[in-house]
Amino acid sequence: MTKALVTGAAGFIGSQVAEALEARGHEVIGLDLRSGDDVRDRAVLDRLLPGADVVVHQAAKVGLGVDVGDLPDYASVNVFGTAVLLAAMAEHGVGRLVLASSMVVYGEGAYDCARHGRVRPRPRSSADLERGSFEPRCPRCGAGVAFVAIDEDAPTDPRNAYATTKLAQEHLAANWARETGGTATALRYHNVYGPRMPRNTPYSGVAAIFRSALEAGRAPRVFEDGGQTRDFVHVRDVAEANVAALTGGEPGTLTAYNIASGEPHTVGEMAAALAAQRGGPEPVTTGEYRLGDVRHILASPQRAAVGLGYQARIGFAEGMKEFATAPLA
Repeated sequence: MTKALVTGAAGFIGSQVAEALEARGHEVIGLDLRSGDDVRDRAVLDRLLPGADVVVHQAAKVGLGVDVGDLPDYASVNVFGTAVLLAAMAEHGVGRLVLASSMVVYGEGAYDCARHGRVRPRPRSSADLERGSFEPRCPRCGAGVAFVAIDEDAPTDPRNAYATTKLAQEHLAANWARETGGTATALRYHNVYGPRMPRNTPYSGVAAIFRSALEAGRAPRVFEDGGQTRDFVHVRDVAEANVAALTGGEPGTLTAYNIASGEPHTVGEMAAALAAQRGGPEPVTTGEYRLGDVRHILASPQRAAVGLGYQARIGFAEGMKEFATAPLA
């Protein structure tokens, strides 16, 4: 049996990670801001860490946020909070970390150009987006490109505050692992959805935004042309990935894994599936855009299958059917 400190243990993902750990017979110590415990508070960590075998770090400020006024909060919670946690882990001799990272560290996904092979498109300009030119193009010749699955060796290219701070967490965890001999596993979650997802806020994922609209009797508003591709992974599958990450890994290093289904679906397809399950109203495609969004990102789940023995099991149709009427937080 493992004794695990789970940060963010009352949150959407953290609560279900805690339940999955307990179901496997592990002892869980929960830390969450909702109950007054802040991961940035060293006194709280000194009280909760002694005797822990592993920290499963889910606590974070998530989403794209509102504007640059959110930068201090993202840096404080995600970067400073992780630094305080790692320093406390080192002092208390806790030698294993499972870190909730994110696919947003990649920026755009992987693309192939017929002429130049694998390329990384530049961020899409507001001028292109304004005129409805949503697809990335080859940065060398300007031709169209085809998206392909991205693996963990792809260069990182964070394009918003949340992405930048998630990558910073990975770097800090790698520093901690090298200096202490600890084992760090970064789970790069792709688009997580499922029961207890937070309702529509500027920090919610698109699945929660659509689901909240439908619950209120409003049509989901699909940005761009709805053709943005994502890898939607159910929260219970994500919880199982955290359980799998309790073992393995190489001391002194950080290993990153995509936690994803490996199956592409468009944002428009998801909105339509949720609307159909609830009986409408049908989605409306608006042409609106957010500069921080990427166009296509599909994950390769192969490294997680080999290194963690992990595979997502809840399919898109099954998951959307449940999520259409599941309780939100």
